[in-house]
Amino acid sequence: MKIKQLTRQNRSHWVCSAIAEQNAALSVADRERKYAAMAESPYRFFRGTSHLFWADLYKDWRFTFFGGTAASQTWIQGDAHVYNFGAFANHEGEVIYGLDDFDDAIVSDYQYDLWRLAISVVLNAREHARFDRAVIVKALRHLAKGYLKTVTDRDAYEDPSAVHVTADTASAPLKAFLEKTARKESRGKMLRKWTRVQKNGKRVFDGAHPKLKRLSPTQRKAFVQAFNAYQDALQAQRQPACHFFRVKDVVRRERAGTGSLGTPRYYVLIEGEAEGEHDDIILDVKRQDGPAAHAAMSAEERDTYHSVFAHEGERHASAFRALAEHPDQYLGWLQLEDGMYSVRERSPFKQDFPTDRLEAKKDVYRLARQWGQILATEHCRAGRVLNEDAPSTFEQALRDRSAGREAAFIRLLVAIATHYADCVTADHARFCQGLC
Repeated sequence: MKIKQLTRQNRSHWVCSAIAEQNAALSVADRERKYAAMAESPYRFFRGTSHLFWADLYKDWRFTFFGGTAASQTWIQGDAHVYNFGAFANHEGEVIYGLDDFDDAIVSDYQYDLWRLAISVVLNAREHARFDRAVIVKALRHLAKGYLKTVTDRDAYEDPSAVHVTADTASAPLKAFLEKTARKESRGKMLRKWTRVQKNGKRVFDGAHPKLKRLSPTQRKAFVQAFNAYQDALQAQRQPACHFFRVKDVVRRERAGTGSLGTPRYYVLIEGEAEGEHDDIILDVKRQDGPAAHAAMSAEERDTYHSVFAHEGERHASAFRALAEHPDQYLGWLQLEDGMYSVRERSPFKQDFPTDRLEAKKDVYRLARQWGQILATEHCRAGRVLNEDAPSTFEQALRDRSAGREAAFIRLLVAIATHYADCVTADHARFCQGLC
C-alpha cells in the first residue's frame, strides 16, 4: 500500500480539483481563455476563482467576532472586488459610481463582502508593485474605517437611498474619474463600438466585431420568443420603458469577464425612447447559474434558498433592486432552453476606475475609504429592504457588535485580507507552474 495515497488533504490537490470541477462545463477554447486570464496575476486568479474564497471562508469562525447573527445579514454583492465597482448612468442620467455586478448576490453576513473587497485591495495594489506593505495596510484601515463609520453613524431615519457618489459628491481621485467619464463617454460612442448603420439606415450589431457572434435563424427565433415573454412581463408590471420596445438585432456576446468567462450571454439592440440616430439601447442578457456561495452552503441552507427564489433570474433581480441605488428600468429575466437569463441595460458610461494609474499614497487612502463607504451604504440600503418592519436592524447590529471595539474590527480585517492574499498568491503560483 502507498501510504501517501491514503489522503489527498493538501492545498495543491484541493485547489486544482476545485478549479477543474468549476470549469468542466466550459468549451476547450473558453477554458483556455479563462485560464490564460487567471494566469496573468494573483488578482486575476482571485477574480476567476471566487468559489475558492467561499469554500475557504464561508464557515470561518472569525466572522462571529463582528457578525454571525441573523441581524448582521443583508443582501451582499457576493463577489466584491475593486473592479466590481464602476461608473454607470442611472435612469435620471447622472453618472454615478457603485457596485455594478449582482450575479453572485445573496443574503448573507456583510463581512463576506467586506473581506473579499479588502483582499482584492491587497492583491490589486501588489499587482502594480507601486506601494509597499505599510501603504497597503494603511489603505485597509481606511477601507475599514470608511465602512464602519458609514454604518454605525447612520441615523435610524436617514434614507440610504438618498446617498450616492457622483462627480459632485465624490472626493479625489473618484471626482476626476467621474468627470472624465461623463465628458468622454456617451451612448453614441457605445453604439459606434458595437454597432453599424446599414445602407438602408438600419442600425444593427457589427458582425465583424471579434466579441460578437451572429445567431442562426433557429437560435434567433427561439431568442425572440423568449424576449417577447420578458417584454410581456415588464408590460404587466407597467414599467415605463415598455412602450418603445422594438428589437432591432440580437447577437451572442463572446469572451466577456473573468470569473464568468464562457457563461452564455447576448446583446439585444432595441429602439430607444427618444427620436434620433443615437438613442438606441443595448440590453445585456446573461445566464444566471447561481451565486458562488451556493456550493458552500449546507443542505438545509440550500433548501431554504430554493424555497425563497423561484429561479436565478428572480434572485438576481431581487438583489439588484435591494442593493442598487437606482435599479435598471429594463431589469428582468427570460428563459432559454439552457437556463434562466437576467436582462439589464448596458450603460453607455460603463467604466472601471484605472487603479494602475494611482501614484499618490493619499489617493490610495481616499479611494479605499470611498470603497468602504459605498459598500456600507449599499449594505444599509439592502438591509432596510430585507427588514421592512425594523429598517435599521442591520445598522444597529453592527453598532452593538463593534461598540468600543473599532480597533479590533480594523485589525481583524487587515489580518484576514493580508493573510488570504498570501494564500491566493501561493495558489496562483501553483496554478502557473502547471500543477492544475
